[in-house]
Amino acid sequence: MNAFDWKATYDALHDEAPDYGNRPVIGITANFGDRGCELAEGYFRSVLEAGGIPFVIPPFEDGEALIATLEHLDGILFSGGGDLNPLYVGEEPSPALHSINPRRDLPELLLARMAYDRQIPMLGICRGIQLLAAALDGSVLQDIAEAMPGAALLKHSQDLPREYASHHVALRPGSLIHRIMQTERLAVNSFHHQAVNLPGPHLTVSATAPDGVIEAVESCENKNILGVQWHPECFILRGDRSMMPLFHWLVDSARSFRETLDIHRRILTIDSHCDTPMLFGQGIRFGRRDPKALVDLHKMTEGHLDASIMVAYLPQGERDEESLKAATRKADGILTGIEKMVEENAQAAAIARTPDELFRLKEEGKKAIMKGIENGYAIGRDLSRVEHFRSRGVVYMTLCHNGDNDICDSARGNGEHGGLSAFGREVVREMNRVGMMVDLSHAAESTFWDALQVSRTPIFCSHSSCRALCDHPRNLTDEQMAALARTGGVMQVTFYNGFLRTDGQATVEDAVRHINHAVSVMGIEHVGIGTDFDGDGGVPGIAHAGEVTNLTRLLREAGYNEEQLKLLWGGNLLRLMRLVQSGQPGESQTQS
Repeated sequence: MNAFDWKATYDALHDEAPDYGNRPVIGITANFGDRGCELAEGYFRSVLEAGGIPFVIPPFEDGEALIATLEHLDGILFSGGGDLNPLYVGEEPSPALHSINPRRDLPELLLARMAYDRQIPMLGICRGIQLLAAALDGSVLQDIAEAMPGAALLKHSQDLPREYASHHVALRPGSLIHRIMQTERLAVNSFHHQAVNLPGPHLTVSATAPDGVIEAVESCENKNILGVQWHPECFILRGDRSMMPLFHWLVDSARSFRETLDIHRRILTIDSHCDTPMLFGQGIRFGRRDPKALVDLHKMTEGHLDASIMVAYLPQGERDEESLKAATRKADGILTGIEKMVEENAQAAAIARTPDELFRLKEEGKKAIMKGIENGYAIGRDLSRVEHFRSRGVVYMTLCHNGDNDICDSARGNGEHGGLSAFGREVVREMNRVGMMVDLSHAAESTFWDALQVSRTPIFCSHSSCRALCDHPRNLTDEQMAALARTGGVMQVTFYNGFLRTDGQATVEDAVRHINHAVSVMGIEHVGIGTDFDGDGGVPGIAHAGEVTNLTRLLREAGYNEEQLKLLWGGNLLRLMRLVQSGQPGESQTQS
């Protein structure tokens, strides 16, 4: 074929039926020099060879355009270049600072932070690792020699051609980069005088040079974020593919990210327990990305979370007549606050009362908010309050909180009634009648067994985890979980640190472990997710509504397929909700 016959190439590309494959789009930040926007060849060649589609991102500061760009990217590669401007991280320039690029810093800091919010995989190279650290609350050494006087430093700014290795780095065993490169000692090239100083709260050091200079950082929250101080893209220029695993990791992570988002677009995702109304007195704004709230419209959008059941939480108080009336007034006030919050954001959110309304709102592109009550203390001793709250759209009521009330005994109570009280049995029957789900999170085991026997419709636990993995009285035993499944109920695994593990800081891996255990005991048809966000729920990796897709990605890696994820993320809860709202009994209740 004539090398200049471009039309033959055009024809060859269309000889067969279109099949463009599953190639993720990798955005590569471009440098900016005297000739304008520019990009070294090794970056896009490495991405292409790894199976990605390179997309060059020029430096621009239009925030809305940056967000729109992120919507079309599956991964980001932050390329090398000049020094970071220390003013962006609250420092003044040191005498050893080299040339900075005033066009790149702001847009790339914004890109990195917004990509982090959206769980987009990121690889930072040379300047890119320093950019990641700065964007994610770490710090950078303006000059290694100046910052480490007296140290026996290597020559980090080399004179040899960039496609050759210049020194070795040690990879931390068990780290992400160790798993990628399959070695603990790696020959790399080095062309820098700045380096990461502190990785910050979101990253951890995973490789160092013999002189102690940080050479790689990665996410400490089980996210696909990696930064390296050397230039892996240069090796391919002389046919050396030893660094290609890094680019394959980025492209594979980007493909997984896109597939995860595609699943979220097809299924309905609902969080069964959220305490954001507890923050109403702190002046939060649901329509902005509020730093005080774990759930707001921006985070729900970033995490592709479709719906949340926000509860009117009442701490257990005194039980005299005046206190009980005050509790009812407080519950009504919180429910009104939820309605007002949604009304103020009517262009993007709406109240839902039924599963059908949830699906309609998803089709309309709106977030759905349902209402719940946490603690039957809200009804006092007045049975008519159940129907009152149901008429206000409350879909479930947690029978108690941390303390016995007039309905039942709490897991953190004194065993006042030995389970459900006589009044509590009436309450359960009335909830059945009006179509309100019975929630047994926080309930004592005695209450659990009584309610299972009394309720004509299946019950659920809106935010509980597995006692077999974390011995806490708020968690369910395997026996309780099995009984809940037999009666058609659902357990919503929650992410409160103390309910996931008894020692140390829990992470998203612990959340996956509890989901796996619940599924193994109950079956996939009886498990869901109730985060307890803004009620002290949330752990690294699933810390707020914006990180919902990160949990889905890890569940996919654990082996769950789309149909199973559909059940976990709301399918099981919606089945139960339909059944309860229609007044139909569960299987075992029919037999009794």
